[in-house]
Amino acid sequence: MLRNSFGKLLIYAPTDAASKKRLKFVQNAAEETARLLKLELEVVKFRKSLSPIYVYYENGDEEPIPLYCDKGKTGDLQEICATLRKMMFVLSFHPRHSALKHVRGAIMRLS
Repeated sequence: MLRNSFGKLLIYAPTDAASKKRLKFVQNAAEETARLLKLELEVVKFRKSLSPIYVYYENGDEEPIPLYCDKGKTGDLQEICATLRKMMFVLSFHPRHSALKHVRGAIMRLS
């Protein structure tokens, strides 16, 4: 059960050693975004090597929505944060995610 009504960010990442550096950047960006927007964060590891790292938004029983993919390349922390904020801002206008409209102001302050 979620502690708040805003949902959580899910990071799907491979377990191989080559992905650890990429995961660090994505996880730091997702942690910062989750903290500022009062979202939960969960890292889900899978055993597929050399796969992209994905960040999804999940709220309750709804299907998770993809927000970010690193395309197998190390990204810039600020760029990843900006992408996550932009996607969360867009989602805040969707009727299924009306709880996010309460964090829209926080998202705009971050931009």
